[in-house]
Amino acid sequence: MSEIIEEKLSFDIQQIMEIIPHRYPFLLVDKITECIPGKYSKGYKNVTMNEGFFQGHFPDNPIMPGVLQIEAMAQCSAPILTVLPEYKGKLTLFAGVDNARFKNIVRPGDRLDMFIELTKAKGPIGKCHGIGSVDGKTVVEADLTVCLK
Repeated sequence: MSEIIEEKLSFDIQQIMEIIPHRYPFLLVDKITECIPGKYSKGYKNVTMNEGFFQGHFPDNPIMPGVLQIEAMAQCSAPILTVLPEYKGKLTLFAGVDNARFKNIVRPGDRLDMFIELTKAKGPIGKCHGIGSVDGKTVVEADLTVCLK
């Protein structure tokens, strides 16, 4: 891996869409507020009642599915490596999840804040630890594996 760029970067929704191929309704990160390439990223997803998944999960008690919370964290991890010169233009693929724990419910009106730390990188494979929180309280935590193609 190349030298770590210590500059803090941020990405708005247009820039995120240049990094990852996801689009509505599967684009699950609204902004990357801080990213130090090769180290970590911070971002968020504003959860609204307009999300399509709330039609079925659950109509009378809307809860953001845990699997989508994990996917949001995986999407938030993309710039940690893809902004490094050797991975520029590569596609970040979500390759695995371990030790996922769901600690509270995410509902419409919540902002899911995400902190993703790169814990290991070897070639095109990255291991990350992600924490999702709402109002400062952890709602989800997991170890993620991403692969660059």
